[in-house]
Amino acid sequence: MNFQQLRSVRETVHSGFNLTEAAQAMRTSQSGLSRQIRDLEQELGIALFVRSGKRLTGLTPPGNHLLPIIERVLEHRRHLQRAGHAYLAQQQGVLSIAATHSQARYALPLAVQEFRRRFPDVRLHIHQGSPRQVAQMLQDGEVDVGIATEALSDHAQLLALPCRCWRHVVIAPPAHPLLRLHGPLTLERLAAWPLITYDNGLTGRSRIDEAFAREGLAPEIVLAAMDADVIKTYVALGMGLGIVADLARDDERDAHLEAIDAGHLFGTHQTKLAIRRGGYLRGYVYAFIECFAPDWTRSAIELAATATAPAANDAG
Repeated sequence: MNFQQLRSVRETVHSGFNLTEAAQAMRTSQSGLSRQIRDLEQELGIALFVRSGKRLTGLTPPGNHLLPIIERVLEHRRHLQRAGHAYLAQQQGVLSIAATHSQARYALPLAVQEFRRRFPDVRLHIHQGSPRQVAQMLQDGEVDVGIATEALSDHAQLLALPCRCWRHVVIAPPAHPLLRLHGPLTLERLAAWPLITYDNGLTGRSRIDEAFAREGLAPEIVLAAMDADVIKTYVALGMGLGIVADLARDDERDAHLEAIDAGHLFGTHQTKLAIRRGGYLRGYVYAFIECFAPDWTRSAIELAATATAPAANDAG
């Protein structure tokens, strides 16, 4: 039995039992692929595929039973290869991070700077996207680490680690009438003005919509964007009040805008860092996680991975 035989079975199933497509994926001939499958069946003493002449039309009951095991063996082989490469190059390689725009722009820089100081030979790739895109990249194995507020806890295949708490703030030009009103900031007062905030599914936008809906309010969202800097640009032009994450607020850089805390209106949010469950992480990936979230040491992550069942992840 060898990995080539196992790959032949997997690729045949994945190609819808089309031997021509499976052989192309394996970069071999159709006859070579068929021989690998027959040799494995002879060694196991069972037929894995239902046959109609020379065509394969499906999996037999034993084939259905063994396919998940074959998938796991091939996945462990990939982890073994990665572990071997990591041992030979523990201080060099590539670290791929997927993050939302807000996290990449405001939360990551200091962690990246510290990581580069410690691992100058590791190349960094930062991919930006929506929370759903971040989760998908992580599940597909395209990145090592995903960072977002929403979506990461919705997937059993991911281990989402809570890192930092943040709140929303309302931003306005210094002369805006809202700043002269007495008393606490309310949703009614906000809804009286055009608003500029994040696009759907980004940076706590769902909490904003839910808060207004509970009060029976329908605010006028005149512009929605993926990036807080874009929101601040249009607030400065007088198009409306902005609602952004407080981590995107910088007193020096945003001196031309005033900010009002809105945590009491939209709640406290939690940035999460996620990794793929069961995946092999190189040593410098653990180091980066600790740079971003010092409480999540390697031992703490390994404990969380074993102590938390996939179904127990919080919804986020």
